[in-house]
Amino acid sequence: MDATQGHRLNCQNASSADEQWNLRDIEIGIFMDWKATANWREPIMSVLNVKGRHFFPLDRKLNLRADHWSEGAARVAARQGLLGKSFELAAEAYSDATGGHMSKDSLRRVTEGWGQVVDEKREAEAKQLYVAEVPQPVSQIVTVNKPIQELANISSDGGMVLLREEGWKEVKMRVISEVKPKIATSTKPEVSPEIRTPRHALSGRAAVLTRHSYQAGLWNADEMGQHQYLEGARRQVGSCRRLSSVNDGAPWIDRITTNNYPQAVQIIDWYHADERLWKVSKAAFGEGSLQSQQWVEQQANLLWHGCVKEVVSALHALDWKHISCLDDVRQSPAYFENRQSKMDYAYFRQAGYPIGSGTVESGINTVVHHRMKRQGRGWKRKNAQAMLAALSVFHSGRFLIAWQSGLPVSS
Repeated sequence: MDATQGHRLNCQNASSADEQWNLRDIEIGIFMDWKATANWREPIMSVLNVKGRHFFPLDRKLNLRADHWSEGAARVAARQGLLGKSFELAAEAYSDATGGHMSKDSLRRVTEGWGQVVDEKREAEAKQLYVAEVPQPVSQIVTVNKPIQELANISSDGGMVLLREEGWKEVKMRVISEVKPKIATSTKPEVSPEIRTPRHALSGRAAVLTRHSYQAGLWNADEMGQHQYLEGARRQVGSCRRLSSVNDGAPWIDRITTNNYPQAVQIIDWYHADERLWKVSKAAFGEGSLQSQQWVEQQANLLWHGCVKEVVSALHALDWKHISCLDDVRQSPAYFENRQSKMDYAYFRQAGYPIGSGTVESGINTVVHHRMKRQGRGWKRKNAQAMLAALSVFHSGRFLIAWQSGLPVSS
């Protein structure tokens, strides 16, 4: 029995469509790796060196790409290129999976080449949907995927990647999730006589976020707004019953979200609000002091139970003239006062809204930093954007859909 027959037998045991696709990719990839190592490999390489690209009749019959990899082999390579922490490790994983060989440079070209196709497509879709003089119906621009009908949440944040000749640059990410609420049965609770901070109370959260989709790119805020709207159209969040947006309170996030979805209930991430209170207490009363501990626990408890005005009053009552701190901490009274409607955590929990932005923070680590954050020379901007586009599609569960909708080309 040859290698491909072995993989065909395994297909019978595949438990999902994705697994069957993976095994099919491996079958085709193994054949192409045998082709690449056969005696007639050198004639192929010599043909590639001729001005212009030429194909042997067998290449055309097998429907090979311009780089002479089959679609199946390229698909396996691109998947590994997105999963691995480096193209070198991805090439090793490709070899382990198929029994064949693809160099890290070839695998990089396949992965980044496909990413460029994905990025060009999403940029074109965003412009058609967002900035076209004569807007087209959404159904003619994007394919609806995992639509949300009840409660959806949008969260945005940023991470850092190293670009050649530019240094560390911010990647902006947006995550859309379906929210499964756990409606609270009790009414708005009173402040407990025993003052205890609810710093770990989210372990019993009132909402669960699932079915995430991601978009990440080297964008400014306005460009990010276009892609937020594009992904929202794909998930149909504009027509869902309720929509929330949990973020860290950054003005640019507030602006683009309000512009795209004015109906969204905007919520300040609980951990950011709680962390700011701790910074104030350390500056006002000294780090580690009993007074600092008591003050912050009281304010956090009030905030948790929806008593935002009391927290604002306590912040204004501090003797700021004699507090030495950073400007960001000094602005805390205004920060809380201007965001009171976004900090009614008792109401949000009771209504089933999420109050944490952990999905986008974990998404930055999983989707971006795991694959993109590295030392050394960094990424070329074009390649970084291509990888971010491909990683967004991959971690959104749309890898096969995206691959089939626009056949990738080699760069």
